[in-house]
Amino acid sequence: QTAPLTLIVSAFAPVADVRASLTPQLRTDHGDTRLLLIDLGNGRNRLGGSALAQVYGAVGEYPPDLDDPQQLKHAFIQVQRLNAAGKVLAYHDRSDGGLFAALCEMAFAGHCGIDIVLDVLGEDPLAALFSEELGMLLQVRAADAEFIRVQLADGGLDVADLGAPSAKDRLVFHYKGRELYAAPRGQLHQLWAETSYRMAALRDDPECAKEEFESVGAADDPGLSVHLSFAVPPPASRLSPPGASRPRVAILREQGVNGHIEMAYAFHAAGFESVDVHMSDILEGRITLDGFSGLVACGGFSYGDVLGAGQGWAKSVLFNARAREQFQTFLARPDRFALGVCNGCQMFAALKEIVPGAAHWPAFRRNRVEQFEARWTMVEVTPSRSLFFAGMAGSKLPVAVAHGEGRPEFAAAGDLGALRGGSQLALRFVDNHGAVAARYPQNPNGAAEGITGLCNEDGRITILMPHPERSVAGTVGSWWPQQWTDKTPWFQLFVNARQWVRDHA
Repeated sequence: QTAPLTLIVSAFAPVADVRASLTPQLRTDHGDTRLLLIDLGNGRNRLGGSALAQVYGAVGEYPPDLDDPQQLKHAFIQVQRLNAAGKVLAYHDRSDGGLFAALCEMAFAGHCGIDIVLDVLGEDPLAALFSEELGMLLQVRAADAEFIRVQLADGGLDVADLGAPSAKDRLVFHYKGRELYAAPRGQLHQLWAETSYRMAALRDDPECAKEEFESVGAADDPGLSVHLSFAVPPPASRLSPPGASRPRVAILREQGVNGHIEMAYAFHAAGFESVDVHMSDILEGRITLDGFSGLVACGGFSYGDVLGAGQGWAKSVLFNARAREQFQTFLARPDRFALGVCNGCQMFAALKEIVPGAAHWPAFRRNRVEQFEARWTMVEVTPSRSLFFAGMAGSKLPVAVAHGEGRPEFAAAGDLGALRGGSQLALRFVDNHGAVAARYPQNPNGAAEGITGLCNEDGRITILMPHPERSVAGTVGSWWPQQWTDKTPWFQLFVNARQWVRDHA
């Protein structure tokens, strides 16, 4: 018999509350903290098969192993209990790269330095730093550290207090009273990212890859933030009490669209009745748009984007008499609104000949980076006529983006100026300092002036490349302030739509 070269084992488990997830980001907002290592290798520090061995062209004799499965189970249970009690601030595993890599990655994520003492990890600091034995790194409050260490040790776990985060923005490792190694965090972060940069420079647009690499580890990068010009909306339960009238909104999708569920949820939470409408329903006359207050074209990959992102979808409207009449009549009504997001944005832009007040809208072309972009990035709401952004101008906050063709391309030289003069520019990418984003990845598609959202002349019809509907729940997204566990500020966009319908009833 011949054994397979590779065995991949996948496992799944339910997550009771995603808000309790732990990340490697060192927290600097909880006062004095300590870094504890639960050493499931029990001091063996075997180097066989490690990254260090590979660097020196060696294999090694003894690889890391799980000698006691019950110990791993016990450690997992104890960490879960500590997390449930709010005692763990950050977490990282040791086994992928070793202790040095894990501590560096925690410092990179936390944008801070660390001060580590290796004396408690044996007589070979090199093995302690680069052995890829199983282990769990925990950041805990200094006031809790000794109690947690003793509690875990009493349960048979080998636990070491390694040190603490540092405000000096340097990674420093001590051994037996001397400085074993030290380097600026930014310098190590650049080294850590360089391999990915070299690969991206070959695969993607090289200038975009360079711009991203140059920003890695910058000491003055404040990171993501939220600056609002309005109050966060109340919980959804207060907006639509039982028995309240719900205007109908058509959640429009086409083959390949995948953002309709989040969109339906966001509008429903704001007090609408979300109705699933497939393009085939309109093309074949099963559904008309007459009874809807709003029409929303959702994001995804219509026709797999093989016909051009959103282009095939638009053509199915323009070249079908029934669909064209339905859309044209609906969009012309002053008491109706429309929203296009991502693929829906591209589709509406390609329909601009039947969209009132959209003559200067751009088409959306391939991202400058030449790749599909899926990331969490900062945007600014700019003053505009868009009903969706009423009262939100000046706000800066993160949002989800996911598109391959989001770069606006204008047909005439004066189009951008006309849109600016008509207050039709609603949203733009900004960097972490709040300035208009001109470089990648803060500007993920190469948009001129960071433009990523527009509206028509009277503000009833808005098109956006980012995904606010994927960003309304406080339990989704790469980062949100923890107080927003119900709805994020993006929910205001959908609340504004509900208020506009009330005002135009």
